[in-house]
Amino acid sequence: MPDLHFLDWRSDGPIATVWLDRPPVNATDHQLYSEIRTFFRNVPEHLPDARVVVLAGRGKHFCAGNDLSEFQTLDPDNAPERLQLAREAFWAIYDSPYPVIAAVHGVAVGSGLAIAASCDLVIAAEGARFATPEVNVGVLGGAKHLSRLVPEGMVRLMHYTGDLYTAEQLLPYGGIAEIVPEDRLLEAAGDVARSIARHSPVTLRLAKRSLNGIEYRDLKSGYEFEQALTRELSGYEDSKEAVNAFLERRTPVYTGR
Repeated sequence: MPDLHFLDWRSDGPIATVWLDRPPVNATDHQLYSEIRTFFRNVPEHLPDARVVVLAGRGKHFCAGNDLSEFQTLDPDNAPERLQLAREAFWAIYDSPYPVIAAVHGVAVGSGLAIAASCDLVIAAEGARFATPEVNVGVLGGAKHLSRLVPEGMVRLMHYTGDLYTAEQLLPYGGIAEIVPEDRLLEAAGDVARSIARHSPVTLRLAKRSLNGIEYRDLKSGYEFEQALTRELSGYEDSKEAVNAFLERRTPVYTGR
């Protein structure tokens, strides 16, 4: 496993916290994308006891977008490889076997917004700001990720203008789960993580697969996909432990089997 210079992490039982740590503003570049891809593709190796991950940013901002110096050398010949690395970093978060909660403070713009929107949930600090400013710097991208947080009308407004919008402005659209004072951000994200982590690890892994799998399906094919995972889950001991504990009015004891 290569050294990871721009990520830091801590595990507290089933709850893990991972920080973007590339001063001064956690701007993404080739190295950070590569580290995100490596870490989240292999997250069980780094965090074997985790069931839920909180993804946060060190310093003043969650992530202020792509390092603009890399766009200065972007051209049609080198773009495919560079852009592939960026999307593979986002997909590694999205496809992580663990639910991931973005804890956003400061700004999450451009690639920072894409990182946050690749997570399962977003909890924001008061005054946190979001944007897809790609049109401001002569590139495109981020609109599809933004569509996981706001409806199409807001996607187009934010993408065409490139302007910053506060968490408070975006909260009514449902993509942000909660807004809290900045000094309570990690605490609030941890509270949600604990509520999730009390469930069976095998059930959570299959739930993540289920939610990703049905996100863009129609009702009938989506429900059929869920039922197929119910069939798979029924073969695990944790599935029977969950229903037996509920019927016996006791706390379940999960083994991950």
